[in-house]
Amino acid sequence: MALYKRGSVWWMSFTHNGEQYRRSTETEDQKLAQRIFDKLKGEIAEGKWFEKLPGEDCTFGDLMKKYLEEYSVVNKAKSSNKRDKSLAAHLLKSFRDKYLPDITSVMVSDYKVQRRAEGASPRTINYELTLMSHAFNIAIREWEWIDDNPIKRVKKERVNNIIERWLTLEEEKLLLKVSAKWLKEIIVFAISTGLRQGEIINLKWPQVDMDRRTITIYEQKNRCVDTLPLNETAVEVLRERKKLRRNEIDNVFYNQLFRPLQFRNLLRSYDRAIEKAGINDLRFHDLRHTFATRLIQGGVGIYEVQKLGRWKSVSMVQRYAHHYPESLRSAIEVMDNIKQPFITNLSQLQKNRGHKPLLRLVTP
Repeated sequence: MALYKRGSVWWMSFTHNGEQYRRSTETEDQKLAQRIFDKLKGEIAEGKWFEKLPGEDCTFGDLMKKYLEEYSVVNKAKSSNKRDKSLAAHLLKSFRDKYLPDITSVMVSDYKVQRRAEGASPRTINYELTLMSHAFNIAIREWEWIDDNPIKRVKKERVNNIIERWLTLEEEKLLLKVSAKWLKEIIVFAISTGLRQGEIINLKWPQVDMDRRTITIYEQKNRCVDTLPLNETAVEVLRERKKLRRNEIDNVFYNQLFRPLQFRNLLRSYDRAIEKAGINDLRFHDLRHTFATRLIQGGVGIYEVQKLGRWKSVSMVQRYAHHYPESLRSAIEVMDNIKQPFITNLSQLQKNRGHKPLLRLVTP
């Protein structure tokens, strides 16, 4: 049995029933650590000490490895599993070698500060903390590794959920004017369907039903299979693509060598077109925002927009609810429609009684 220092904290090393254990005293005070260690030795001698949870000797790196390989890959869509790996890479830089009992809410809070300083957005930081917290919860509920989740005591970053950027009609004309034909078709299709970049790149002809004017999306974030209606603009793009269809490739959109498009090549061409058109701060994903925003501005209900865009909840769609002032005019004019009969009837009643009208309509 021994008491030793790891960093600034004192740790205990001891043997019980032939097994070697290490446990933190959670203090930097050597005298206090010694008292804790002496108490532990007394409990062991009296047979009152029970074996600790199996995860207490595991590092955060062990936890994330098990989570990604045994939970995420099985229970999440491929795209979500890929995102988990990307988020975990940032977390592992700070927590990889730390034992699970040593990770505290203070350390997680400090991590938030560090990520802010590195330029990570509040939304990205929250995604990372959500992944970390979920891994701890799985370790508690399913694996019985540990009994505490320090992340649940850390407040998430404040995120502005209002999406301010979408493509205006004027910007769309400029963008399409400077885009190559294949890129123009993808941009128009993205705006018309609200599909994500990966869904467009991976779209194959067996998913398209030209007679019913629908497409079916299989691999997506919500792990559901959805069949979506297409408007005439999207159908026209597909008609043009079908004229060029080659038997050796099922993809609807492909490069000049008749091979599937690569993410980086599409984004590179898109960014060049954006720059050439003189448009600022417009990501490819903002075309999906444009889809939702235009539907709402056109009077489509939020529930219908949710179903067309396949968002999990109505609240996720509300952040797209931008309105031009004119799109609200018919709503505010309801007030005039309600008040007008009342004013007219009241004026007529006063006139019949021989009184001067108390209310006089003023017309511009």
